[in-house]
Amino acid sequence: MRDSRKISLAALALAIVFVLTVVLALSARAQTFTVLHTFTGGADGANPDAGLTIDKAGNLYGTAASGGYTGGDCAFYGGCGTVFRLSYKGSGWVFTPLYSFHGGSDGAFPEARVIIGPNGSFYGTTWQGGYRSCYMDLDTCGTVFNLRPSASACKTALCSWTENVLYRFTGGSDGGFPVSDVVFDPAGNMYLSTYNPAVVDKLTLSNGSWEVALSLGFNGGSDGGPPISSLTLDSTGNVYGVAAGGGANNYGLVFQLTTSGSGWTENVLYTFQGGSDGIYPMAGLIFDQAGNLYGSASSGGLGNGGTVFELTPSSGDWNFSLLYSLSGSGGSRNGPLRSLAMDGAGNLYGTTYSDGAYGAGSVFKLTPANGGWAYTDLYDFTGGDDGANPYGGVTLDASGNLYGTTAFGGASGAGVVWEITP
Repeated sequence: MRDSRKISLAALALAIVFVLTVVLALSARAQTFTVLHTFTGGADGANPDAGLTIDKAGNLYGTAASGGYTGGDCAFYGGCGTVFRLSYKGSGWVFTPLYSFHGGSDGAFPEARVIIGPNGSFYGTTWQGGYRSCYMDLDTCGTVFNLRPSASACKTALCSWTENVLYRFTGGSDGGFPVSDVVFDPAGNMYLSTYNPAVVDKLTLSNGSWEVALSLGFNGGSDGGPPISSLTLDSTGNVYGVAAGGGANNYGLVFQLTTSGSGWTENVLYTFQGGSDGIYPMAGLIFDQAGNLYGSASSGGLGNGGTVFELTPSSGDWNFSLLYSLSGSGGSRNGPLRSLAMDGAGNLYGTTYSDGAYGAGSVFKLTPANGGWAYTDLYDFTGGDDGANPYGGVTLDASGNLYGTTAFGGASGAGVVWEITP
């Protein structure tokens, strides 16, 4: 009797495991992956390195780092980049180029998303372009721009939007080569970070012109550097970000900037150790409703594919918790490169650059479960027509659909825009 009961319990346990395995497998299969647009490298652009922005109507907006206009200096690079829109009409998505950068004073090579500003128009940065007096490569150090529909009536099927350059970087104390999204505070001031020189800037509007009101340089030592991620603000105006290197162990850090007199003071919230916590954080941070911060490291961790972590405020300090170690090949910066996304239920979503079953990147979900986090592999890019190497993160719509881009792959090798539906 006792032996038969043991056998019955064992059989029941195996049955439960089997059922759970089937349920999880069916759940994973229920995800539907669709390519919404394949970049050709022509007028539509190429290599969309950033993620997407969604408006209230469900339209998607993004940037392509190359392609587009190929005249002048842009000819050597195969185009200086574009801004585009995808709108759902009828039973499919319609792709529309909105602006093509010319590589001069208007900017070149947008590496960050376009963001909807307080006035409803779009703001972004370009990696190069701007002043010819900048001391860096091509004598141009990047721009901050505004983009809006043309004020005049459109008489053709494709009408370019109007670009207005708000700020041109000099390569001095204001920094150069911006790669982060811009972020606004409630007063309408803009914040962003630059790569070289490594600087965090606050831009304010004064007498019709945008000026640098605050800036803080990073030297790559104990203060970290460069702070190439997008920045995050709290309700009191403190600025949060990550440095991809530097710190006490030279593996990067998480920082907070607080206003001190006429400048900023940097507080290091966490320094990466190079162990299970991961190394080289490149993605920005996000807050949950309780004031906890979530982020990722692009490499290292127990699975050599980067990590996802949480920082919890406690009595003036911040406690680091490792949420999950991603599996990868162990290459440099093969994990998440851009900010995570969180839905209303507290689930986290992200992409990896070259993790996944085919080494071409992946899309994943982390779900709070029994005091830990359960990992779901939503999609593994093959490097074929479905795209490869998602540099940008995940964007969610109100229905729980996921959207993003890959920098490479697709039929032309120039990247794709993709959708995953639950």
